[in-house]
Amino acid sequence: MYSHHSERHFSNRNNWLRASVLGANDGLISTASLLTGVATAVPDFQTLLLTGVSALIGGAVSMAAGEYVSVSSQSDTEKADLHKERHELANNPDAELEELTEIYRRRGLSGALAAEVAQALMEHDALAAHARDEIGITEASAARPMQAALASAASFCAGAILPLLVALTASGAIVPALAVSTLFGLALLGYVSAKLGGAPVVPAVIRVCLWGVAALAITGFIGKLAGVAV
Repeated sequence: MYSHHSERHFSNRNNWLRASVLGANDGLISTASLLTGVATAVPDFQTLLLTGVSALIGGAVSMAAGEYVSVSSQSDTEKADLHKERHELANNPDAELEELTEIYRRRGLSGALAAEVAQALMEHDALAAHARDEIGITEASAARPMQAALASAASFCAGAILPLLVALTASGAIVPALAVSTLFGLALLGYVSAKLGGAPVVPAVIRVCLWGVAALAITGFIGKLAGVAV
């Protein structure tokens, strides 16, 4: 009798989820904090517009560049490892077969079964077998620098646009409006990231909101001091 059994796993989302959540959080917190500091010191429209747009563009480019460089380094390491494996497979296939067999034996297979599995996988795609089981490189986990850079830049802009729009449209009470909208946005990000990652929601929301409160409070205090000094 056929039984359909399906489980949902979320680890395959780690790469893009990490880049997206990091970018959105950074865009929201950094832009809101900067605008809060400026609004506390010099709350005029032109200054807020220039500050917000500069923060959005500069932050997005910075996030993209940083993510691209970081993931490119990871990609270079993966390529070097794969090149080494190709060389070993071409020059020492028997040793590589023994190595793969030992990996499966340590994972619980009997010696004979481990050897049979290793032989079958080597005949099917030797490089893919060693990349996956020896090095830990899979299609889902492989480094993709441009994808990571674009995801970070786009998510930064998505996070930064909220405080920018609030600062430019709020009438009078800019700082309170920024605080409320930022905390709402952070709570939403914490909720979404927890749901997408299959993690508990409450700790994720509390964690991100606490850091948001700290950032807004510090920059608001600095802006207040600067405003008094001016």
